[in-house]
Amino acid sequence: MKSDWVLTQEAFDTVLAWLDEDRERAGEKYEYIRAKLIKIFARRGCTIAEELTDEAINRVSRRVHEIAGSYVGDPALYFYGVAHKVFLESVKPTLDPKLLPKPDPPDELRHDCLDRCMQHLDFGSREVILQYYQEERRAKIDHRKELADRLGLTLNGLRMRVHRIKATLQKCVFNCLEESKVV
Repeated sequence: MKSDWVLTQEAFDTVLAWLDEDRERAGEKYEYIRAKLIKIFARRGCTIAEELTDEAINRVSRRVHEIAGSYVGDPALYFYGVAHKVFLESVKPTLDPKLLPKPDPPDELRHDCLDRCMQHLDFGSREVILQYYQEERRAKIDHRKELADRLGLTLNGLRMRVHRIKATLQKCVFNCLEESKVV
């Protein structure tokens, strides 16, 4: 996060000139902004509030020659906006490789496990799940109504039966993949 850019006297003078035409008032504004940034970072629980403040000031100083002429409003607000971005970067979580999700198993292995698990279902459950996922769009809706009627179920009853079958299949597929040392 910390850049290698160093605040030069020329850049500092440009910042002061942007803050106020009167150098004395500019210095007071600079000190006020710096103190406020430190308080903001400290209130957010940053243990390195002064370092983050310096980073925010350096970033503004690095760009002040680009923005000073066209920026409208209180320059302090620009500092606060940059400080917010610096804060977000400082709390960005670092990725622990142990916490990263395992890669998905190959499709072929998942399909093999699903096929094996489908064979373990009784014939009625296997037919229900296969029928339930046939068709597309409006035809799918009509097909599911017909399936529910054939089985003597309401649409909600059919959904519940499919949900239970899917739960059984998911558990079986997960165990199969785990046995293959993929999950």
